[in-house]
Amino acid sequence: MGRLTARSPVTRISLDDVAPGVRRRADTLAVEEPLEIRLGGEPLTVTMRTPGHDIELAAGFLVSESVISAGGHFRSAIHCGGPGTGTVGLTSTENTYNVLDVTLAPGVEAPSTDIARNFYTTSSCGVCGTASIEAIEKSSRYDVAADPVTVDAALIAGLPDALRAGQAVFEKTGGLHAAALFDASTGELLVLREDVGRHNAVDKVVGWAVLEDRLPLTGTVLQVSGRASFELVQKAVMAGIPVLSAVSAPSSLAVELAAASGLTLAGFVRGRSMNLYSRPDRIAVGRADAAHTA
Repeated sequence: MGRLTARSPVTRISLDDVAPGVRRRADTLAVEEPLEIRLGGEPLTVTMRTPGHDIELAAGFLVSESVISAGGHFRSAIHCGGPGTGTVGLTSTENTYNVLDVTLAPGVEAPSTDIARNFYTTSSCGVCGTASIEAIEKSSRYDVAADPVTVDAALIAGLPDALRAGQAVFEKTGGLHAAALFDASTGELLVLREDVGRHNAVDKVVGWAVLEDRLPLTGTVLQVSGRASFELVQKAVMAGIPVLSAVSAPSSLAVELAAASGLTLAGFVRGRSMNLYSRPDRIAVGRADAAHTA
């Protein structure tokens, strides 16, 4: 499997009054490499990611694209070789681990690979708006609005620290996003993944659920390390996750999609405060906390 970190020489400049100076040192960087996802040997998409949990990444991506919605829809996946893999008459002597070929279960229809088709997985796609919100509402197999889950506000407030404590590669590099799934009742950490792309980290979490056959993810909270973008709300809705919590701000379109889908969206979850942008009825405030904030 590909490496998660790399070492690089850097020049460090310090203007500190106590120990000023310029010195050379080695720094640890998060690895970023392309991953080509294929379906039955046919190219589907390419994403830049941190190597590791690639099968989960592919499975989660397919959920967000409404290709699959259950563990039984995902049959297998295998890393292919380097240049020439899958092409008649060409062979590869090296496995780059940057090409993943997915096989769907019999009867699961593969998506169109027409280059004109719209992917709603990037905030810079240029088509995001009312039409994209309606498309996601129509394509999601799960109704997150109907999830009866309630979550204690104190539990939500503690999730960013729990997420940070599990970010092993971030601790070394300072350069990765993270996403984690928690049980809404107990606060138990179910899975945590890191990646250079925030959307990839969420796809890996959802992909874990696919491989564990746990979709839809009712009664759970998705905690992310950065802002709540449209694409992250979309991925939560497509996986049946009822609550999304972010340490930073949401975008306006993320709030619109959350409200339209019935997903609870919390932003600026820091310390003992948070902003609730949709479905605040799911977040329970204890009597002591209510009296403290009254």
